[in-house]
Amino acid sequence: MLKSFEHVGMTVSDMDRTVDFYCGLLGLCLHLRKKTADGGEIAFLDAGGGMLEIFAPAGGAARAADVPDGTAGLRHLTFLFESVDETFTRLEKAGVEIKERPRLAINAEVLHKVAFLRDPDGIQIELAEKR
Repeated sequence: MLKSFEHVGMTVSDMDRTVDFYCGLLGLCLHLRKKTADGGEIAFLDAGGGMLEIFAPAGGAARAADVPDGTAGLRHLTFLFESVDETFTRLEKAGVEIKERPRLAINAEVLHKVAFLRDPDGIQIELAEKR
């Protein structure tokens, strides 16, 4: 029997920069961070309803590429906020790369407003709010 969603794992190029982005700008909480035997680093960031597992290989990583239409894969990570507009404004002022400005959600049955941006490695992040 399923108990809950646990975590999504992703590879990043720079652990410090990634932790600063997700914890410092988005508000996730650092749960664990440590070195791996091969010289890389791993961290778990608590998002309140599941974790984000971050792996930074010792040799770095190339920038993420968007999943093309018609190709299976993860398209974006979505985080729920009280106000998309306020969060978007704060992130834009911080210099975060913007993909799509706040708008009403297409899936109005689930979400009210959304916006899209990119993390330091180019991974798409969706900011969302519910009614």
